[in-house]
Amino acid sequence: MLGDGTLDDAAAIVEFVSEVLASQREGSVPRVRSLFRDDAVWTTAHGRRLHGRAAIDGFLARTIRGSGVRAGAHYRVERILFIRPDVAAVSVRVRPLGSDGAPQLESAPLYVLSKEDGAWRIAAAQSTAVFDDPFARQSRAG
Repeated sequence: MLGDGTLDDAAAIVEFVSEVLASQREGSVPRVRSLFRDDAVWTTAHGRRLHGRAAIDGFLARTIRGSGVRAGAHYRVERILFIRPDVAAVSVRVRPLGSDGAPQLESAPLYVLSKEDGAWRIAAAQSTAVFDDPFARQSRAG
């Protein structure tokens, strides 16, 4: 899991992912926005492509407020791949719960983080919805 990274960097990345969840729960556009580089690239789970501060800010302003329904969400870092000591690809699993506590559609973001001035920031992100895959279920059973 470490490759070119250190244990401290891995711990900082896990903490960073916790901050992603906390900032979304709060519904604060500035707090969420601070997690991205100014030139970040982000493809949302629904395929919207966002390039740079203006596009990401506009999307967050429309979507992040009222995301308190994610209060029951769980974010789990599944894997960290250090590409270089200051660049990491981070696979995350998001398991949200609705306001009634029922499980919602999961997603599997991939964050490409870069470390600048000692802080990790999202340089690129791809969030993918996770659908029930009957083939995968069948192959596990047999």
